[in-house]
Amino acid sequence: MALPILLPPKAIPKAHSLSHLEWTPTRYLEEPQPPSNEDARLQEEFIQKQLLEGKIVKKTRPRRTVDYNGGMGRWVLSRKLRPNPTYIPHLRPAPPYIIDLLPPKAYTDNASTSLCTKFVHTSTNKIRCPVNVVTWTPEARRVLTGSTSGEFTLWNGLTFNFETILQAHDTAICAMRFTHSGAYLASADKTGIIKYFEPNMNNLTAWQGSQSKEAIRGISFSPDDQRFATASDDSSVRIWSFAESRFESVLSGHGWDVKCVEWHPTKGLIVSGSKDSQVKFWDPRTGTCLSTLHQHKNTIQALAWSPNGNLVASASRDQTVRVFDIRAMKEFRVLKGHKKEVCSIAWHPVHPILVSGGSEGAILHWDLSSSDVSSDSAPTTVGAAGQPSSNMPASASMGGLDFNGQQAPLVSTPRATLSQAHDSNVWALTFHPLGHILVSGSNDHTTRFWSRERPGDASSVFSGGGEKPPEMPMDMSGQDEEDEVMVPGFGAPGLGAPGLGGGLAGSWGREEDSKDGLAKGYGAYENGVGRDGGDRGYGQRDAGGGGGYGEADDYAIPGFGGGRDEQPAPARDYYGGGASNGYGHYRDRDREGRGRDWGDRDGGRAGGAGGGGGYGYRRGGRY
Repeated sequence: MALPILLPPKAIPKAHSLSHLEWTPTRYLEEPQPPSNEDARLQEEFIQKQLLEGKIVKKTRPRRTVDYNGGMGRWVLSRKLRPNPTYIPHLRPAPPYIIDLLPPKAYTDNASTSLCTKFVHTSTNKIRCPVNVVTWTPEARRVLTGSTSGEFTLWNGLTFNFETILQAHDTAICAMRFTHSGAYLASADKTGIIKYFEPNMNNLTAWQGSQSKEAIRGISFSPDDQRFATASDDSSVRIWSFAESRFESVLSGHGWDVKCVEWHPTKGLIVSGSKDSQVKFWDPRTGTCLSTLHQHKNTIQALAWSPNGNLVASASRDQTVRVFDIRAMKEFRVLKGHKKEVCSIAWHPVHPILVSGGSEGAILHWDLSSSDVSSDSAPTTVGAAGQPSSNMPASASMGGLDFNGQQAPLVSTPRATLSQAHDSNVWALTFHPLGHILVSGSNDHTTRFWSRERPGDASSVFSGGGEKPPEMPMDMSGQDEEDEVMVPGFGAPGLGAPGLGGGLAGSWGREEDSKDGLAKGYGAYENGVGRDGGDRGYGQRDAGGGGGYGEADDYAIPGFGGGRDEQPAPARDYYGGGASNGYGHYRDRDREGRGRDWGDRDGGRAGGAGGGGGYGYRRGGRY
């Protein structure tokens, strides 16, 4: 029995006169089919064709990327739809929740989400040379690196592939900095030449910026970009008018080479660090020194202001990083964890996290929002432990009492350690403005990218004690897939140079048994060598027939012959007069022979030594 139709007649569809020509779906009636393999088949045919033609087939692999667009979009959407202003979705430690990972700015009360400890990519130029400085371009889409060859290299900040290269300077680039507005780039090299560039790398002007063509080690702009300060090896800090490229004043007071300078992000205050182990604060208007800090025991390698401008961090060759609070002009934290000299530091743009790089190739992350300290600091009160905050806790700055009855600063331990981040000195560190990627430039000729840990990541750095050397996959994307290179730290037979004391050196490195004039060189040459031309010392020698040349610049000269000297080599900078059974414990040597103080030689060692005079190729001098 047919049911009655309740619709009106005009709503009832009528049969089409051409119904036999209409398409009706039938695919749903078939069994499920596997996905098409057409792309793989075409790829295989292409490879076979290339092989038949005798061409080299390059293996294709998907390029790794760290895309911040998805996280930013979700964060903006959640801010509109969240039930209250402080709501943040809970992030569970499982791989499916990777998609819910938000930018560091979303986790204002959790600094641990900004520890960039996961290795992502290694970028290397075809012509390998040490990378001295690294910075993000103003739009934060590319990374600009400066090397000892005087070249600017531009890398994509999303896929990390090579984009372009420019011969910007004739000598090693020592410093470069974008203006706060992002409209210009200023750079300086080893001979003291200062250059201006536009963001498209168009060179505007160049002039000599230091006396006697000494190297300029640091550049920093004032908050309004009207002026900038330079740190030079002529022991001075100079202030320049940016628009006129004109020298305005000189800040004199350091007793040795000035290695770094930083202008306060919002105020008229300059801080500088020197080879005389002093950190000085300057008034740029009057040129007077406001205060001097003497806490470090060796050369100040790098300085960095915190984003809020209340703290300044200093890295030194005494293997420590110290953080000072300028509001009280006191030491806030002492960060101990490096095994060799500290070369570079960088602040996280969002959280109170400090990252430092050392000459042993390690990158250490320090969380200043926590109150975790080592036992030797003996703190009396440290406030509420384990209460992370976006600002520095005032209670955490109070440690035990020192010998003068004053409050001693806390000695902090690293929150995360990348003990094998690089094979040599880490010269530069910089964070992406969003804080999700860290870039490091090293003396091992590579630029490496590090990202945050993912939820439930099986290869997490945070195992047991918080230290796990990262596995470095051989992904040298860029311009250099085909080139074979000499591994830093290993000698090469047959590259010896004859020593003037007689004999022939087989390779560079530690010379043994060179008494008879034949230097049996072994590849025991250390990577972490002098940061600049002033870091020199004698190599380790056993009963050499002649004295070694002490200057360890880019190339060391084989040793000149002479008598024997059973004492440890003195601090001198001329052709030696005899072999040494010990090795020179040197610290801070300059070209003029100054600085005859003794100290552990944590850098590298000179090549030429003994009568055989090993091959003097200098694997690691920064400039």
